[in-house]
Amino acid sequence: MTEISHDLAASRLASASLVGAEAADAGPLGKVYSVVTRSPLATVGATILLTWCLLALLAPWVAPYPPNQIDVALVADPHPSAQHWLGVDHLGRDILSRLIWGARTVLTVAPIAVLGAVMLGIFLGLLSGYRGGMIDVVIMRVGDTLLAFPKIILYLIIIAKFGASAFNIIAVITLSSAPIIARIVRGVTLDIKNRDYVAAARMRGESAFFIMFVEILPNARGPLIVDFFLRLGYTTIAIGVLGFLGVGLPPPDPDWGGMVKEAYGMIFVWPHMTIIPSLAISSLVIGANFLATGLREAALDG
Repeated sequence: MTEISHDLAASRLASASLVGAEAADAGPLGKVYSVVTRSPLATVGATILLTWCLLALLAPWVAPYPPNQIDVALVADPHPSAQHWLGVDHLGRDILSRLIWGARTVLTVAPIAVLGAVMLGIFLGLLSGYRGGMIDVVIMRVGDTLLAFPKIILYLIIIAKFGASAFNIIAVITLSSAPIIARIVRGVTLDIKNRDYVAAARMRGESAFFIMFVEILPNARGPLIVDFFLRLGYTTIAIGVLGFLGVGLPPPDPDWGGMVKEAYGMIFVWPHMTIIPSLAISSLVIGANFLATGLREAALDG
């Protein structure tokens, strides 16, 4: 319920004024840069996310060692050293290299899962809000049913049934997040579907598809942009939790949550093995939340 109320509050605060804040006569990249630099929080958040994105993209060149290279000679003294800046894990694998390669996993799975949830939520929210009636009732009640399940239980049920894989993690996160996004879009749709320009589109004979996606959807862009980055943080946590529970991405691919799980039993002996990947997860979540908060502030000030 905390996450739902947080999402609804974000949708109200980040209204279509974000569009107005981007109304400068610049190209798309110029508009994004203008909005991000307007807020110090957004700038810090974007810097953190871009740093991880660059590390993930350049992993083959910047990672000092292959992520699964084992050196048992290092297990006796796994602490940080000149050769291994963040130390090694219980198998002698370089932690820094595994973090960098693990960023590829997180920054592939999380955005795809959130984008899938946004696309499904947009479609269901527009359909529910614009059509109303029984369609609205069915969509909202199915969404309520999904939201009634604790998310972690829903994750475990589906992954236990179909197995742990990147595709299944994306699918379960998409299904569990789409109902909240649908509520945001439905609220915007209900607010503007009877406005004059929508009525004019109906009088011109425009199709329902045109009205929903051309006349109504652009007005939900601001709340959806903010929600995307908030949800990116939630999804990063979810992927980490699944990895920690042993039902995340299958080995040997580096997984930040899996790294925490593997070293958890040695937290009082070699705490860096657990703390470092935990800090990586936290930094990505903080970056996404800073960016979302900053975008919301820029929208309100713009």
